[in-house]
Amino acid sequence: MHANKNPAVNVVGTDVEVDLYPFLLGYKDGRVERLLSSRFVPASENPTANRGVATRDVVVDHGTGVSARLFLPTRAAMAGRRLPIVVYVHGGSFCTESAFCRTYHGYATSLAASAGAIVVSVEYRLAPEHPIPAAYDDAWSALKWVASLADPWLADYADPERTFLAGDSAGGNIAYHTAVRASRAGGVGVGVGIDGVIIVQPYFWGAERLPSEAVCDGAAVLPAHRVDWLWPFVTAGQAGNEDPRLNPPDEEIASLTCRRVLVAVAEKDTLRERGCRLFARIRDYYARTGGEATLVESEGEDHGFHLYSPLRATSRRLMESIVRFINQPPAPELDGGLLWHALDGKRIRRSSTMTAPELIILGVPSRPFRDIFGYGMDMKHQHCSGSSSTTCMAYGTSKIGGGRGKAATSKKANYGLFTGPVRPNKAYKGPAAAALPGGTQAVKSYL
Repeated sequence: MHANKNPAVNVVGTDVEVDLYPFLLGYKDGRVERLLSSRFVPASENPTANRGVATRDVVVDHGTGVSARLFLPTRAAMAGRRLPIVVYVHGGSFCTESAFCRTYHGYATSLAASAGAIVVSVEYRLAPEHPIPAAYDDAWSALKWVASLADPWLADYADPERTFLAGDSAGGNIAYHTAVRASRAGGVGVGVGIDGVIIVQPYFWGAERLPSEAVCDGAAVLPAHRVDWLWPFVTAGQAGNEDPRLNPPDEEIASLTCRRVLVAVAEKDTLRERGCRLFARIRDYYARTGGEATLVESEGEDHGFHLYSPLRATSRRLMESIVRFINQPPAPELDGGLLWHALDGKRIRRSSTMTAPELIILGVPSRPFRDIFGYGMDMKHQHCSGSSSTTCMAYGTSKIGGGRGKAATSKKANYGLFTGPVRPNKAYKGPAAAALPGGTQAVKSYL
């Protein structure tokens, strides 16, 4: 169950065929080097050393071996009330990271402790060894397992009526599609409905550039030219960026049955505009049918900031927004197309069938990014050749009023997440440049 999803293959050379830096390098001889990795953290049912949260690993699908880590906030569980369930899908471009790694173990612990929720963090199979749709199928298996309440922690403490799907980056894409699948299946066939969906800096894309994606300053965590190559790679060349799984059609959005959706974006994230557009379409659908859509934007931040600097103010405020979303009171009763709230045994009529969409702007960070998990040094050790290196991805190094993406010049000043030799990018020629005869997609290096 604890297979090593992040093998340390410390080989850097000229035989790179697939360059998805800072996540993964694929070599012509078939080797894969996962660059973004953090150490394995064992589960423990003793909550004293984990912020009062007990953890346990379970197999959710014996056919595929897919597993999950459960996070139980013991104080909330002992309070005698049923707890919401958050089925969480980690990010990592579909090809790196793990529910068992330090980054996501820490994030799920914080989410469980802060929200008073049972978190089920899904350990799905990774590409390229297991191309899409394996990750979608694994998340679906995990949701069905949760709905069965087969685990004693879920049976004893969970409230299945308050089940949430959540994920960040690639995990946000997976969570969204799992919600669509559950909606079309009428729940999951065993009595659970999705109360809400939380997608943080979700990965959605397309074959045509949006205005914000055409601008490249060289400092983005996810440069647009590399995002172009991700989907053909993780689908084993079976799909390109025109795939509707990257740009959901209106009829798919209209199939959602969950009553609430929260979309969180970061101001400097390459994926920001895609997330905002998806939110706008969900908001418009809910305006016609009833529901609640919330957009949270973190000013001055880039992709994944909340994971690698969880103690900074913007990360805390994002967590607070998610916690409020999860713990919002249940939906009021519907009667004759009108909303009703129960109050002291009386029914109070409201004039609208929809909660107005909410826009939350989280302020600019007040201090530079600091990599408290030591990812920068890990990346340096894995990816640098020789002793000379500069900041390759200047992740969040700007201050208020300062320039963005300035390269670090000393160890003391280097707060960046990704360090390594600078890689000059070839001129972008558009997604069509990846096409091969017969409609297949080539995945080539940018070296």
